[in-house]
Amino acid sequence: MNDFVQLWVYLSTTPLFGLTATLVTYVLATTAYDRLIRAPWANPVLWSVLCIGGVLLATDTPYPTYFAGAQFVHVLLGPAVVALGWPLWQRRFELKRRWVAITGAAVAGGIAAGGSAVALAWAFDMPTEVVRSLASKSVTAPVAMGIAERVGGVPALAAVFAVITGLVGAMSGKYLFDWLGITSWAVRGFALGTAAHGIGAARALQVHTDAGAYAGIALGVQVLLSSILIPLFFRWFA
Repeated sequence: MNDFVQLWVYLSTTPLFGLTATLVTYVLATTAYDRLIRAPWANPVLWSVLCIGGVLLATDTPYPTYFAGAQFVHVLLGPAVVALGWPLWQRRFELKRRWVAITGAAVAGGIAAGGSAVALAWAFDMPTEVVRSLASKSVTAPVAMGIAERVGGVPALAAVFAVITGLVGAMSGKYLFDWLGITSWAVRGFALGTAAHGIGAARALQVHTDAGAYAGIALGVQVLLSSILIPLFFRWFA
């Protein structure tokens, strides 16, 4: 027991703790996810967040201590977003042929996702920083943080909203699509990529290749449009 305590003290005070905890927890959560036939409620991101958060609370480990190691995974968010441009390139001819419909759907989806959140926040008289941080909730976390910083929001809060939005979309999308009778994988994927960004796109890719491709397309278009339109909106109307 004394050796275990000494090991824990060593790990909890070095960057190795955050990196090891993140990788081990996610691998275990992914294994369980596969064994459960990839049920939406078993999303590995959700359970990784809950498990790591529980460990930090139980051991009274400060978040900066954990993030000192977890940041080595965090820096991969940027390259991961850029890599999602590959589905765009693969379907560039289809995009060229249907760019009007795709752009229109992305704009409508972005307005519905971000606009509804901002409207509800205003209706409940939330602080201005919270309202502005909510605007980019359906854009992948690293981009949402940049947008929030530009419009006067709180980047860390925007990241939290983005992750929660992605998790809710990834877990509820299947049931909602089934209830609405939507069977097209392209439509399902595009909707998930629009509303639930990277986490939703990852879920779509696990379910069907076409759904994953269109989710990647939606995510890429949404990132581009949101980066331009959200700052313009707050500059002109807020």
